[in-house]
Amino acid sequence: MPCLGITGGIATGKSSFVKAVSPLFPAEVFDADRCSRELLTHDPQVQLEVRQYFGGHVFTAEGSVDRVKLRELVFSDCSGRKALEAILHPRIRERWTSLALTAKASTDWLIVDIPLLFETRVEDYFNSIIVVACSARNQIERLIQTRKLDTEIASQMMASQLELRVKMQQAGHVIWNDGSISCMEQQAVLAADYFKKVPWMK
Repeated sequence: MPCLGITGGIATGKSSFVKAVSPLFPAEVFDADRCSRELLTHDPQVQLEVRQYFGGHVFTAEGSVDRVKLRELVFSDCSGRKALEAILHPRIRERWTSLALTAKASTDWLIVDIPLLFETRVEDYFNSIIVVACSARNQIERLIQTRKLDTEIASQMMASQLELRVKMQQAGHVIWNDGSISCMEQQAVLAADYFKKVPWMK
């Protein structure tokens, strides 16, 4: 059964597109961002490795990872970002690749919502890849207005990812999300109609 990768840039609306398109298929959805949060919150070994590298100041008084402090550290320091990725990414990949193997024997889709798909070079796992994109201006505005980040952190987060134009060039399909929610939802319907007709769906 096909494995569909959905990726994009930060604040381009990738997760919103996944929510719009996934009900149109019998599909299991794997959310890499959610998996990352779960690992930081519940995995003792991950927490230990984070503490060993970053120190106790990235933890709250209750002993949980302070994701705001950690985010500020990793996006202001390239080596810190790479260290956190080295802790999280192998575990995240193990989870969704295991699902991908299971999905091959299933009648359902596996949709993998993964922000750093191209950055982690996992293109070969997918039958098709969709990039959700928008203008840089809208990315910045969404990060500042919706996520309440300051301009410097927002810019650093965008700079840490592969350029959207490069992702768009490498994708099989692009969803342009500069418009309304309704416009994005219409694109989800068109995408679903397309994938229902391609040969590997049979």
